[in-house]
Amino acid sequence: MSTTATLAWREFRFQRRMFWRNPTAAFFTFVLPVFFLILIATVFSLKQSDLNQLVPGIAGMAVMSATFVSLTYNLVFIREQGILKRIRGTPEPMGSYFGGVISNSIWNAILQVVIIVVLGHVFYSVPWPQDWIELVVITVIGVAAFASLGIAMAQAIPNFDSAPAYVNAIFLPMLFISGTFYSTDHLPRAIAAIASALPLKHIIDGLYGALVSGKGLEHHVPAILVLLGWCAIGLFLAVRYFRWE
Repeated sequence: MSTTATLAWREFRFQRRMFWRNPTAAFFTFVLPVFFLILIATVFSLKQSDLNQLVPGIAGMAVMSATFVSLTYNLVFIREQGILKRIRGTPEPMGSYFGGVISNSIWNAILQVVIIVVLGHVFYSVPWPQDWIELVVITVIGVAAFASLGIAMAQAIPNFDSAPAYVNAIFLPMLFISGTFYSTDHLPRAIAAIASALPLKHIIDGLYGALVSGKGLEHHVPAILVLLGWCAIGLFLAVRYFRWE
């Protein structure tokens, strides 16, 4: 194993320890999506068809919160604290550092999806994935898209105090127009068009296809193309405008 890869693995392990030592981060990353799932499914006494829509929606929300939201907050915080500047002055390769940080968020997102899928099957009779390949592909591309967008978003935020306003201005509206909690079939045409241009709806649709309909990846080619497009945009903006201090 190369030195860069070895250091990235050590950075990943360090990030895991730091994550679990922060109960607030662990709560919002793992407990909050599960709380939403249980609360909505219980309070509204949803029909099976609604539960089949809710579980992929919550899984999509978990992907976004574990990557986009988490990376944005973390990068703004360590930049404003001067940590990024100090890291740049160390011998550790930047690829190792960011590899560990991003891998930590990716691992959280994957664990989240697994937890939501298991809970959905055990407690709400949502079937096991009908297409495992589609589940993996959509999750991986969705994680890559939101991770790159999270790094890019961090560059647009001037300080940590304003980070919640910036993040929630994107996160919350996207949740409600992308079919996280309900089907988007009856959305007004203009709002549906906006949702179709954003990545979260396509992640949810892909996860619904993998968990419920089992139509296969060939029925989600447009969704995959949209997600790859957002991934490319996020990578370009992240590289072009990245700030160390």
